[in-house]
Amino acid sequence: MLKKKIQDALNKQVTAEIYSAHIYLSMAAYFGSINLSGMATWMRVQYKEELDHAMKIFDYAIERGGRAAVKAIDAPQAEWQSPLAAFETAYKHERKVTAMIDGLVDLAVAESDHATNNFLQWFVSEQVEEEASADAVVQKLKLAGTSGGALFMIDRELGARVYTPPAAKAEAD
Repeated sequence: MLKKKIQDALNKQVTAEIYSAHIYLSMAAYFGSINLSGMATWMRVQYKEELDHAMKIFDYAIERGGRAAVKAIDAPQAEWQSPLAAFETAYKHERKVTAMIDGLVDLAVAESDHATNNFLQWFVSEQVEEEASADAVVQKLKLAGTSGGALFMIDRELGARVYTPPAAKAEAD
C-alpha cells in the first residue's frame, strides 16, 4: 500500500507528465505551422512517450493500492522565436523533469519505499536519454545557424523518428 505522501507525489508527477505531453504537442503544432514537418513528427513522438510515462506512473499507483488522480493541466506555450528556441525549451523542460524524478527518488528513499524507489529507476535512466536527445538537437541547430539547407537536413533527419510503445504496453495491446 502506498503511503499518502508517495501517492500524492506520484499523482503530481502524472500531471507533470501530461503537461509535458501538451508542451510537445504544442511544439508539433508550431513546427507544422512553419513547414518543418520532420520536427513536428519528432515532437509528436515525444508527445506519445510522455503520455506513456504518465500512464506508467498512474498504473503503478493503482497497482500499489493507491488512488491515481490527475489535476488541472495548464496550457503550454504555443509560439517560439525559432526552431532552436523551441528545442532549447524542450531541453530545459527535460532538465526540470529530471529534477522532479530525482525528488521522487529522494522521497521514496526517505519514506523507505523500496518498491517505489525500484520503480522510479526506469525513469532515472529514461531522463538521461530524454535530456541527451533534446540536447543533441539543440547542438545540431546551433551548428546549423542560419543555414536553411542545414535546417532542412536536420528536419528530414528528425522526421525519421518513429514511436515505439513500451514493451509491456505493446504486449498488452
